[in-house]
Amino acid sequence: MAFWTQLGLLLWKNFTYRRRQTFQLLIEVAWPLFIFFILISVRLSYPPYEQHECHFPNKAMPSAGTLPWIQGIICNANNPCFRYPTPGESPGIVGNFNASIVSRLFSDARRLLLYSQQDTSIKDVQKVLGKLRKLGNSSGL
Repeated sequence: MAFWTQLGLLLWKNFTYRRRQTFQLLIEVAWPLFIFFILISVRLSYPPYEQHECHFPNKAMPSAGTLPWIQGIICNANNPCFRYPTPGESPGIVGNFNASIVSRLFSDARRLLLYSQQDTSIKDVQKVLGKLRKLGNSSGL
């Protein structure tokens, strides 16, 4: 049998079967049409608007290190959309968070921790207090 003959017989058989079950036929035809009209009404209710291209700030993966990963989560929590490419889109750049609050917090903490190991100001304070005591004792206070 030829392809068109088989297709014609199959369509005739399907049509005969569907004609005997009218309610099922109506549901099978009306349901896709109903969904299609819902989509059309939503599209007409909310017409598309033109928006500029969107560049999102980069977010480091955990494999880049804990600090860049946490900065990516905290600094981009609101996920802003920029009109122009962000600095982090360049290849080889892990994060563009050098001026972020988290980065400054960690750099300040690091500087304080490193400074406290080399700090001699406590010894200087002790010297000053000793000299003040001597000065107080000599003046009779």
